[in-house]
Amino acid sequence: MKLANNNQQEEYKAFLTKIRKERQGTSNFAKFLFTFVFAVFLAVVVCVILFENSILLNKISPQKVDNSGGFFKFSRNKKDFQVPFSPRRQNILLLGVDSNGEGSDLWQGTRSDTIIVVNIDPKTHTIKAITVPRDSKVFLPDNKGVQKINSAHAIGGVNLVKKTLKETFGIKIDKYIIVHDEAVEHIVDALGGIPIFVEKPMKYHDWAGHLHIDLNRGETVLNGKQAVGYLRYRKDGLGDIGRTQRQQLFLRRLFEKIHSPQIIAKIPDVLKICNTYIKTDMSFYELSQYAAFARGVDENKIEIATLPGAPNQKGYISYWILDPQKTQEVIDRMIYRDKMEADFTKFKAGIMYSPKKEAEAEALKESLNGLGYEVNMLKITHLSHTRFVANKNAVSVEFFNWLQKKLPELNKIQFVYDPTENFSVGSDFTIVLAEG
Repeated sequence: MKLANNNQQEEYKAFLTKIRKERQGTSNFAKFLFTFVFAVFLAVVVCVILFENSILLNKISPQKVDNSGGFFKFSRNKKDFQVPFSPRRQNILLLGVDSNGEGSDLWQGTRSDTIIVVNIDPKTHTIKAITVPRDSKVFLPDNKGVQKINSAHAIGGVNLVKKTLKETFGIKIDKYIIVHDEAVEHIVDALGGIPIFVEKPMKYHDWAGHLHIDLNRGETVLNGKQAVGYLRYRKDGLGDIGRTQRQQLFLRRLFEKIHSPQIIAKIPDVLKICNTYIKTDMSFYELSQYAAFARGVDENKIEIATLPGAPNQKGYISYWILDPQKTQEVIDRMIYRDKMEADFTKFKAGIMYSPKKEAEAEALKESLNGLGYEVNMLKITHLSHTRFVANKNAVSVEFFNWLQKKLPELNKIQFVYDPTENFSVGSDFTIVLAEG
């Protein structure tokens, strides 16, 4: 086995050398965003792909960021990111904001239900993205006190969100895109609905918030209102984490839908939605430049993570309490691109699978055993979607790409970094096989 491991290591090194020289252009801007970005950003994608010669985004309002003290910090002394189109890494802030009710201003006083920081590296042509749970408990700058991070936009707009990310996590934002959540309902309806597998019954009614969710388990085609409910549902014991997983499944279905021939006739309606519900500090030219960059990014090299922590109830308020150590690990890996060397031949593998995926799971276990990996198995009734989860920092996207070469059945599945080990099954990496 030692000789086999040595051969594997040499093969793996050769593989890494090869992929460093390659720059595959098989992806596009839609693939880039749809892999990990919440559905509200579909508007940006559709506009850039389908109508590149139109001036769609005219709400340009650059913000200033000043410096002051914060709550607990994850900052590090690193060089600042540079302006767009330079070879230095950049951070793009993506916000999905809610509604204050019918007739209210789309942007003033709205909370950010979705907060994603996308880190792009033009030198390596790679993309990493961090989701910040909306209920994360932080200290807002300018003496705004202890709040959920989603209130930053409601209190101080995008400027306060950027300032909070910088002072709390050490993440400097270069550009931003904000999309109103009403865009989701309108775009899904304009597209004629989105087919999806609902993994469990979802029932919830918030009369004050005008949110009504009534979905049954099974294959269905979601209309606009149903899509909003599916994406916002949190009453399943997993909170924001379960919601994030459903968003990721939904995005894949959106990608498939938007590339169908029927979409051509729907372009005019979608463009109107884009112009109404998107706000950014980027010009259309800048957006097109980021799109050009993203076309050269292989979707198998995209990595996503959610800031780790645990839910906590204080009175009537529910917070997401960030784990300082593991949050720093995520930021180091995703923003500062720190790497950890390890002997990949000693990794332990885990497989979590839905009951209907048992045969597929057994076949995958046999394949992994054939590569010399010990495999743990765990059957789970409800799993949101298929994915590859790196539970340890040493499990890199490069290792995942190498494994895909050995096991083609892993192609086209999402790579997630999750140091909380919620899906570890006592393993370094976990492959989740779900029905959806």
